[in-house]
Amino acid sequence: MAADPETALRLLREGVLTVHGRLTDASNAVLYCTATLDGLTAPCVYKPVAGERPLWDFPDGTLAGREVAAYEVSAATGWGLIPPTVLRDGPHGPGMVQLWVEPDPAAEELLALQDPAGHEPGWLPIVRAEIGPGRTALLVHRDDERLRRLSLLDAVLNNADRKGGHWISAADGRLYGIDHGVTFAVPGKLRTLLWGWAEQPVTGEALDVLARLADALDGVLGERLRPHLTPAELAAAAERVALLRRTARHPLPSPDWPSIPWPPV
Repeated sequence: MAADPETALRLLREGVLTVHGRLTDASNAVLYCTATLDGLTAPCVYKPVAGERPLWDFPDGTLAGREVAAYEVSAATGWGLIPPTVLRDGPHGPGMVQLWVEPDPAAEELLALQDPAGHEPGWLPIVRAEIGPGRTALLVHRDDERLRRLSLLDAVLNNADRKGGHWISAADGRLYGIDHGVTFAVPGKLRTLLWGWAEQPVTGEALDVLARLADALDGVLGERLRPHLTPAELAAAAERVALLRRTARHPLPSPDWPSIPWPPV
């Protein structure tokens, strides 16, 4: 269903939402639901605006609106890195509704702890971590093109919370990012585990995507984002795209903001 966004978006927008339970480990209200329309049913996540906790550093808009905006940017890249997401009314008022993607239990691990002396081939270093009294390890992620695309999307979104639990390896081999409520801030807040490509050149494919994003933000995509973001946030997103195109490199961590989310996984 995630690979068929047209069908998924119609189901999420128009389907009957039935709440089955709450994900209790989330910091805001996250409800597990199903959406049913014309005999088709799919699981989804519903995050009502009424269940959001105010954040001092994200005073404008809503978490739900930023999640929808993040999906729109992801869809414009053509990479399909965020599951279909809509803003609609639900049993507890307006909120974000996103298609549920089931993790593949057989998928290879994308994060690991390795010898602090150096990472293994096929892996990229993130940070040296304390794992016990007097013991350290190197936290690494795979050198995986799906993660690389996600890292670039996060740089565009200014994602402040790319934890290891905020991506899902699906059974179809695709990778999906989730939980994009703290994105699109005007000041730099990029906080992620995907630092393995920091300062490396972006790929030619990524440069093409960034060029399309620049045009789209000036046109149709910008109009789609306008209900969810402030003018300053929208302008900052365009500036980030322009900077990535100008430098043609993955960004470095900011010296003025923690670079690793907590908890990291």
